[in-house]
Amino acid sequence: MALAALKRAMPLPLRRAVWRLREMAGHGAPATPDFWHAGEDASLEQSELGRWFAANEGRVVDKWHHYFEIYERHFERFRGTGVRMLEIGVQNGGSQAMWRRYLGPDAVLYGIDIDEACRALDGEAGHVRIGSQDDPRFLKRLMEEMGGVDIVLDDGSHVMEHIATSFETLFPHLSEGGVYMVEDLQTAYWDGFGGGLGRKGTFIERAKGVVDDMHHWYHGQPVGAGLTKDKVFATHFYDSIVVIEKREIARPRRSARGRVAEVAAKPVEQMETARQGGRDRGAA
Repeated sequence: MALAALKRAMPLPLRRAVWRLREMAGHGAPATPDFWHAGEDASLEQSELGRWFAANEGRVVDKWHHYFEIYERHFERFRGTGVRMLEIGVQNGGSQAMWRRYLGPDAVLYGIDIDEACRALDGEAGHVRIGSQDDPRFLKRLMEEMGGVDIVLDDGSHVMEHIATSFETLFPHLSEGGVYMVEDLQTAYWDGFGGGLGRKGTFIERAKGVVDDMHHWYHGQPVGAGLTKDKVFATHFYDSIVVIEKREIARPRRSARGRVAEVAAKPVEQMETARQGGRDRGAA
């Protein structure tokens, strides 16, 4: 207990540095096998982006192989349009080159990074701005420059506090029908990034709250504090990725058509019986 309290009292950057040192020393690392893969992988052939990645000899792109199918599932509809995409985390610039090729010449691509060396990549495949995803003022200025955003891909620090700041700042600027994707969320389970299984404040737990918020019609409790209420069409969970689709949502409607109901009661009567049963169980 005392050790846990000491860890919580540490500033997150210090805690993360200590965690990294422990990992390098072979202590305290997540109980997971080695995922690094340098050989061939047939799964990459199943998507266009995967094939491009496998053949890439340009700027380095570092990705988990199962991400490419997820990207295509959610970004395909934006191809060949003037989509505005913000990628948090530029690194070597390889992913910006990938998005330019995939989304097309009309896409408006922006990337942000805290590393000043990334400034040299500005204008190569897209725009690059230097700043922190944990700085709301920087992000709001960026939204003014971009005029809003249709896709946000958070591949930044992977620190839970930083992910939360970015989401809270950028989601209101996401367009109707836009996509907010956070990747590398294995860190939501790692202490050095502010994570932990079931730990309050991780983006995994936040996304679970978004799911509850989508169903507020049925439980009547405040969950999302207005940020996502009636603004989320779907929340998708994948291995280490969460995708949130933004859309204004009206009150759900249900109706029935037809005249013959010899087997079951009328739908309205069924719903009222089920609802009353739920209240009775809650009171018990």
